[in-house]
Amino acid sequence: MPGALLPTSWWNFGPYGPWVHRDTLYKKFGSENFSVVPFLVGAPALYTSNLEVVRQVIGTEHRPGHPFQKSPLVNRPLGKWGQNIVAALGGETWKKHRRVVGPAFNNKLYEKVWDESIATYRQMEDAEGWGQGTDPDAKRVVDLPSVQEISTKDMYSHNVRSQIALLVIARCGFGFSFDWNAPPVGSNGEMSVQEALRVLADSFVVGLIAPNWHLAPGVYQRSFDIEDLTIVLNSFSRLREAFASFSGFMTREIMQRTTEVRAAGDAEDRVDAFTMLVKANEQMKGGGKLKLDSQEVIGNVFMMLFAGHETTAHTLSATLSLLALHQDAQDEISQQIAEVVGYERDPKFEDYDKLDKVLNAFLESLRMFPAAHVVIRDTIEDTVLQLPSPVGQEEPSSMALPIHKGTSIVIDMIGLRTFALPLITLPFGETESQLAHTEYNPRYFPNPTSFKPSRWAGVNPNPGSGDGAPASDPEPEPENAFTAFGIGSRSCLGRKFATTEAVAVLTMLLRDWRVEPALLVGETKEGWRERVLGSPVLGLTLGVRQADVSN
Repeated sequence: MPGALLPTSWWNFGPYGPWVHRDTLYKKFGSENFSVVPFLVGAPALYTSNLEVVRQVIGTEHRPGHPFQKSPLVNRPLGKWGQNIVAALGGETWKKHRRVVGPAFNNKLYEKVWDESIATYRQMEDAEGWGQGTDPDAKRVVDLPSVQEISTKDMYSHNVRSQIALLVIARCGFGFSFDWNAPPVGSNGEMSVQEALRVLADSFVVGLIAPNWHLAPGVYQRSFDIEDLTIVLNSFSRLREAFASFSGFMTREIMQRTTEVRAAGDAEDRVDAFTMLVKANEQMKGGGKLKLDSQEVIGNVFMMLFAGHETTAHTLSATLSLLALHQDAQDEISQQIAEVVGYERDPKFEDYDKLDKVLNAFLESLRMFPAAHVVIRDTIEDTVLQLPSPVGQEEPSSMALPIHKGTSIVIDMIGLRTFALPLITLPFGETESQLAHTEYNPRYFPNPTSFKPSRWAGVNPNPGSGDGAPASDPEPEPENAFTAFGIGSRSCLGRKFATTEAVAVLTMLLRDWRVEPALLVGETKEGWRERVLGSPVLGLTLGVRQADVSN
């Protein structure tokens, strides 16, 4: 069995090797590149943590003749709901999706994201009884039992924090006016659309790896009778029900939305991503070959918004946990919020650029705990990579490394932020790979293991076009660039969607509440940090106490 599918251990690098060894992996070998060779089967791999190498691999992949492309093996699950801009391997297919999808992400959408984030937070306060003013029944201390649930919740239980991100997705992504306390089952006894959306959002990763026939055989036109299954896991069964319910609903909805957009023409003023995507698709000139079909529209909305939901959930979790440990940083942010917004009004979208310390904390948390820790590319023709020499070595400045066709390039986003390696052999998976351990690399980030939001002061996480979308032919990123959303023309389209939602929610929360670690009996903050932040899958408890706003 491929080593990448087995748990990370002393004898197997495994899927979490880059995280487990993030502090020592590259330092041990004094270089930013190393090879990995499996014991039994598979081809060797080459890891790198150098931004220049990353630029060579993905920085110009939109241009003709580029020797690297997305891996079909890895990308196939991403097209489960329909071909989309993320799953497209490249070439004309990706360009078609980019032309249609890009215009849907603009400042009108981001303003709606901001307003809906604030409105949803207020609904949460009312529904959950969070303490405000002099209400004697209001809560003054709130436990947030799992950091993973700050923006997502368990499939079978209600959680306050998941509702905020879920309703923002529903309203800004799809234009649905879901209610905070809507029951999970409709009057007909079937799963409600809102509940189906929640299950799909919370189970996004599981949904990607689940076999298509298990989710909804009718959608994929397989000649497989689902009743013939004798063993069905309960979690998959619930996921299947949600998938079938929401897929059917979306198929009907896209037909209706398309009819409405055609009838309204330029007068169509709804700004949710779904409507704007349908509108951009209808306005696309050049005939049917340049337009997306219904399944492709659904695939793009599902992928961008649900993937964004996963990223926002993960990073809000990391942000609040790090601020709970670093009270000085939390105080600095709270002070900026008080100066910019005050306590007499809710923050407005125009405040976004002024709340840079809130944004910087979110970006620093995403650097330290990237939601996607690997990016994979395949080599489609023989080529050569220039590997820069290690830090402190002036001559030679670089080394040419031949890369053969079929080599899989795996960029490690964790390492682009610890260190980088010479050629060694370790057990790994079955494909020849290159991994860039980037976000912890001291070449780019001094003291990479320290939580320092100030390192992002003055850095724009949304370069490119003015609406936050990446440019179609971007300039190379500077060495201090924010790379957690990707590099080049294929960097994340929804990055400003995520940062807008995060800044709005964090501003509301940190203005009114203080976040503290919920320690176990006898536990120290250092022990809490190791227990909570020492795992690649965050899982912690937080206590949120009402802030003193009298000063």
